[in-house]
Amino acid sequence: MDELVVEAKTENLNEVLAFVERYLEERKCPVKEQMQIDVAVEELFVNIASYAYEPDVGLVTIRMETQENPVAVVITFIDHGVPYDPLAKEDPDISLSAEERSIGGLGIYMVKKSMNDIFYEYKNGQNILRIRKNI
Repeated sequence: MDELVVEAKTENLNEVLAFVERYLEERKCPVKEQMQIDVAVEELFVNIASYAYEPDVGLVTIRMETQENPVAVVITFIDHGVPYDPLAKEDPDISLSAEERSIGGLGIYMVKKSMNDIFYEYKNGQNILRIRKNI
C-alpha cells in the first residue's frame, strides 16, 4: 500500500496524478485502464478540493492498493471535510441535451461507469470514497 497526503487544493492535482501514475506504471497497468483511472482520480480530487473544506483548506489522503483475483487497483480518498456522498445523487439523464440537463453530476457519473466498483462511507468524521478498477 502506498499513501500520499496533500492539502485539498487544485494546485496539488499534478502531484496527485504523478503519484497515481507512478504506482500504476510500477504495476504495469494497461494504458487504457490507466487513462480511465487518471480521469476518475482527477474528477474526485478536484471535487474534494473544491467542496470538502470550503472556504477553508484541509488534507486529503490518497491510498493506493492492489488486489488479486481479479487483479485490480483500489484507490481510496479520505478527507475530514463536510460529509458528502457523491453516490447519493441521481445519475444525470444523458439522453437530454446539455441545455436540458441540470448542472452537475456528470463527472461522478463518468467515474461510476468507468470503474468496476465505487464505494462511499462517512466514518469517524471522515469521508471515505473508494474506487476499484480491474487491470
